[in-house]
Formats: sequence, C-alpha cells, structure tokens
Amino acid sequence: MRYDGTWESVSTHPLPDWYDDAKLGVFLHWGIYSVPGWAPQVPDVQQLLHDQGPMGMLRNNPYAEWYLNTMRIEGSPTQVHHEQTYGKDYPYDDFIPAFNSGANAADLDAIADLCKSAGARYVVLTTKHHEGFRLWPSAIPNPNKGAYNAERDIVGDMTEAVRSHGLRMGLYYSGGYDWPFNDAVLRNPADAMIAVPATPEYLEYATAQVRELIDRYAPSVLWNDVAWPPGGNLADLFAYYYNHVPEGVINDRWIEPTASRNVVSDTLARAAGSVVQMLWKHIPEEDKHLTFPGAHWYDFNTPEYASFDDVQVKKWESTRGVGHSFGANRNERPEDIVTGTELVRMLVDVVSKNGNLLIGIGPDEHGRIIEQQQAPLRGLGAWMSSNGSAVYGSRPWTMADTTTTEGTQVRLWQNGGEVYAVLLDLPGARSFALRGIDGRSVDSAHIVGSRAKVGIGERDGMVEITLPERVPVEAAYVLRLGPGARAIG
Repeated sequence: MRYDGTWESVSTHPLPDWYDDAKLGVFLHWGIYSVPGWAPQVPDVQQLLHDQGPMGMLRNNPYAEWYLNTMRIEGSPTQVHHEQTYGKDYPYDDFIPAFNSGANAADLDAIADLCKSAGARYVVLTTKHHEGFRLWPSAIPNPNKGAYNAERDIVGDMTEAVRSHGLRMGLYYSGGYDWPFNDAVLRNPADAMIAVPATPEYLEYATAQVRELIDRYAPSVLWNDVAWPPGGNLADLFAYYYNHVPEGVINDRWIEPTASRNVVSDTLARAAGSVVQMLWKHIPEEDKHLTFPGAHWYDFNTPEYASFDDVQVKKWESTRGVGHSFGANRNERPEDIVTGTELVRMLVDVVSKNGNLLIGIGPDEHGRIIEQQQAPLRGLGAWMSSNGSAVYGSRPWTMADTTTTEGTQVRLWQNGGEVYAVLLDLPGARSFALRGIDGRSVDSAHIVGSRAKVGIGERDGMVEITLPERVPVEAAYVLRLGPGARAIG
C-alpha cells in the first residue's frame, strides 16, 4: 500500500514479520569518539542515574560516544583524562585524521561476520551520533562544519558487507542532538531538551539527511535517537520511508519538544533542572530511570539498559552495550563486560516478553572490535547455533516466566504451535516440576539440540520433568514441551 503522509495512513503500517522473527541485532557505534575511546569506570547508566541523579550521570557519563560533551564539563573525569593524555588545548576534531586512517583500513567484512556468527539477524550502524560527524559522503553541508564527513563511505560499505552475510541493515541517526550545530553542552537535567536545536534550519538539515540515507541505502531499520526537531511533518517523513522501504521499521525516539523557546524560558528550565537535582533523593524510586517517551507513531520502543517484568503488548527492543558503554571504551575492565552466559540469559528474558535484543559493540581507533567485546557475542552465537531454531520466529506465550519447584528461573514462549520452557540454570535435582504448567497437557518433552530422553509426569497438577543423567553445561537449557502445553487455570 502507499502511505499518504498523514498519521492515519502511517499508523496502518504493520510490524513486519522479519523484525518480530529476528530477536537479535547488533548495534555498531563508530565515530570520532572511537579514537580517544574513553569513559570513566562507573555502573551502567541506569544505576548511575539512580545513585547520582541527572547531573552526576552527565558529569560521569559511562558512554564513550559522549566524549565531546563530557570533556567540556569542568572537572569531569573525562576532561581530566583528556587534558592529561592529549593536552588542555587539544581540540576534538584533531582526532579526525586518526579516525579516517583506522576506518579507511578497517575490515568491514570481519565486523559483519562477527555479527552473523553471534546469531544476529540485523545490524544497526550509527551514521551520525551527537558529535555531528557523518559516516557517509553527505551532499548536505553542516552550516558550522561544512563537509563534516568520514573519508570513506562507511555506511555504504558496511551496508554492503552486512547484506552480503544475509543480514538486514539498519541505520541510526541522531536527530535530537548535533552538538556542533548549536554548540550545545549538556550539564543540567533541563539540557536534555534545551540541547535539541529548535530552528527551521536544523529541521531542514536533519530531514534532508534522513531522506538522503533512505534514498541511498534503503535501511530496514530507521533508528532515531533522543528526539526530533519541532515544527516539521514527521508523518510525511515516515510515509516517505515506508513507501521506499515497505518492510522497514521505525523506533520510538522521535518526540518533538516545543518549538517556542527563548533565553528566559531556557534559563528557567535550567533552574528547574537544578531543583530536580537537589531534590533527587526524594523523588520516587520508580521515576529514577532513563526513559525515552514514545513519539506519535513508532513500530517498537527502545528501553536502554532496562527490561520489563511482564509480556509487553507493543513490540520492544532492549538496547545496551556489552559493557557500560556503546562506543569502544579502553577504560572498561573485564568485569564491566557481560559474559556469554549473561548475554544468553538476557536474550532469553527479552524474547519471553515480546522483545528483541539490540546488543552494542564499537570499533576501536583502528576500526576493529577488540577481543573483550567479541567474546560474549561468540558465546551467544555458539548457544544460538544449537538453540536458535526455538528462538527465531517465536512469540509470547500465556505467561513469560515461572520457576521450577527447585527455585530455578524459567522463561516461556511459543514457536510453531509448541511451547518452550527455558531453564536459566540446572535445578538442584534431576526431577522437578514447572510451576503453573498443567501436567495433563504435556505429553512429551525434549531438550532442543539434544537426543537425550527427557522423562515427563505429573506432580501436584504440574508437569514434572526428569532430565537425563548427564546434561552438557549450557548457559540456558531449552525444553520443547509440545503443542498441547497449557497454563494451570
């Protein structure tokens, strides 16, 4: 069908099966920030925000891709590191030659192969992060920077490499922030919206660039970040995208701040932000989270370093890095990086609740993914090679989780008419029951990827499972319960 640029038309766009089936994507953060590749050692951003409030989070930001902003906050760990390592007057743009040198020699096929081997079905690449530097040869000059682009058409070459491995290609664009455009520095909670350029010039600039990305690369995912400049016609932009890429999907971070801002209102907003920081310890716990309010229309929402307790009606995508940063951070320790086992269990939890997992990695200054970031993806890929048939194409079941009678955590979903129960660890006994699953409804059970026999029975109305005497060590154990399994009650 054709979309006509109205919200009524755009909102009829169905979620494509490929995206719902995919379950796993890889998020590639690559930019000038990859050269210094540094952020302080702190908890993940959600924990940091909870403990220190918005100003503490911005000052101690664990995201290496925010280097340009954080290095300009007086006394921040990143500013101290920058001055000690490169000198007080070393400008950010002096990293560009090193970036181009590394990117020009980078083996993009190796990166695409890593994504494929992890079991991912799609990749999302940052085409322009908040620093404003673009990874494609845009014909649209930055008013303050001119041709502020990488020498290599990284977007085009990465798209070709990813698609040659049979994966879908998605493109990220920072529509909310372009720090060189308005010389924004985020220090205060109110800066989150004040820093979004609210001029017609920026709206025209951002819209033209997104259309250029659609025309040149036809991305399967159009992933905007933070917000979108006010005053435009997003429905028209979405219609343009859907008409060019009918099976494309759009994320939720297209919220438009008010267009009527002035110096006085910005000053008052910052004062209010300071009050929020002072009263942070009194704010209810449920409000101390980094959230992105959904726009008027989107195909899926994107909680960051977060998860849900229950099955979500609306499709969602859990997004996070393998560490506490999306971009490469040379300051991360091994304990800051998720293990392969943790990554498998994370995916299983997300899938059970109607989500996809978009796991972030970042090329370093040489355009390579360091081994510390590769390891968990390879661990996940090894598990997916045996269990992916149960994961891809699955849909939520009646309930997302339960426990065994031994207390082991279990995640549940359905696929191809059959119910799957995924043990996040082995119970303490060979025989156990699955709480909440009717024992009379299960006539067979199998461990996916194994020929070993699994015994079934009934215990107190629940299905009882007896595992083989020997079970290989796995990050999670997938039990196929058959088509008739149903919840008690």
